[in-house]
Amino acid sequence: MEDVLDLYAEPYAPQRPVVCFDETSTQLLGEKRPPMPAKPGRPRREDYEYKRKGTRNLFLFCEPKRGWRHVAVTEHRGNQDFAHQMRWLVEGPYHEAEVVRVVLDNLSTHGPGALYDTFPPAEARRLTKRLEFHYTPTHGSWLNMAEIEFSVLARRVLHHRIPDPQTLSREVAALEQERNAARSSIHWRFTTDMARTKLHRIYPSRNRLTEY
Repeated sequence: MEDVLDLYAEPYAPQRPVVCFDETSTQLLGEKRPPMPAKPGRPRREDYEYKRKGTRNLFLFCEPKRGWRHVAVTEHRGNQDFAHQMRWLVEGPYHEAEVVRVVLDNLSTHGPGALYDTFPPAEARRLTKRLEFHYTPTHGSWLNMAEIEFSVLARRVLHHRIPDPQTLSREVAALEQERNAARSSIHWRFTTDMARTKLHRIYPSRNRLTEY
């Protein structure tokens, strides 16, 4: 936890950016009956029945201090999908950075092993030298600021029925463009000092002190 919080407290460093990464899935739902459009004094109405149209995975990157984010819509979320996202990160938007420090959770696919499973050893090593993974603790995914960005996405896009991958990609891209143009940032206030005070029960040394 303190490793992640210390990263957040550092000043902005373009050559060593801190990028938060997370993923989730969303269900595609079609209409069984055409919705009734909104009219003056009456909201748009949808039938409670719907058609299941499969699912899609969402990979989300955000650099809170720069006010940048990107969401990739993919069909799968395995080792290779993660590896290709990491290569896109260091070769695309951060090709000039010395190293990209990535905050992410402990999912089994999130690690250097995924790169070696996907690329030849020399390529995997080249990429891992450009990446520095910082993991949130177990049950501590709330420390990942990517979850805040996902909450915005859920309220603005994922709250209604989306029938197909094309519509999902279009709506996600529109929100991404809007928020990047506005440089919408996240102001993180929870610090290491606050953690030591408010979460003192998880610190074994402090627990021992209180026993005496």
